[in-house]
Amino acid sequence: MTKQLFAFPAEQAADLIQQWVEKMVVGLNLCPFAAPEVRNETIRYAVSDATDFEMAVRDFLIELERIQRAEEEELSTSLVTFTHMAADFEQFLDLLDLCQSVLEQAGLEGVFQLASFHPQYCFGGVAEDDISNWTNRAPFPTIHIIREGQMARVLTHYKNPDEIPERNMALMEELGREGLIERFPPLAQYWNN
Repeated sequence: MTKQLFAFPAEQAADLIQQWVEKMVVGLNLCPFAAPEVRNETIRYAVSDATDFEMAVRDFLIELERIQRAEEEELSTSLVTFTHMAADFEQFLDLLDLCQSVLEQAGLEGVFQLASFHPQYCFGGVAEDDISNWTNRAPFPTIHIIREGQMARVLTHYKNPDEIPERNMALMEELGREGLIERFPPLAQYWNN
């Protein structure tokens, strides 16, 4: 039996990540580009049960190939969630580096970019308990594969995209722990993990 690494059962991973996207990312408008993809149901929620880096990178590559072969209208973006490894944030950063390297080796840098989310996410130079980290905290370690062309097109229609991170951090401060848990109750289960 695999040791439980996260506050939630692995079987719930895709559902919890989808709920997190809908209630936090879209609900709080943390990413103003996500709502149309949720409405159009063009987000894929992939779950990897890999237990080591080699398996995890393999699962990432499978998902990268899937999105590369799909039409944007069918599959615009993909979130790959890891349920049995990378519970430690530093280990997750190592996995993210490996995935970025294979993306580059595949000649897909500039075609796709990666974003990352983790239950212990911590921005460099920011205290672990700083609430601004919650802009990138999710129920499971997750790597988001984003189409760069699509993102570039969306950004041309968005005024001041550079202000999004600062606005999100200010929103975290305004909502506080209680406000975030009220919007997405599962946060209470791993707030202090």
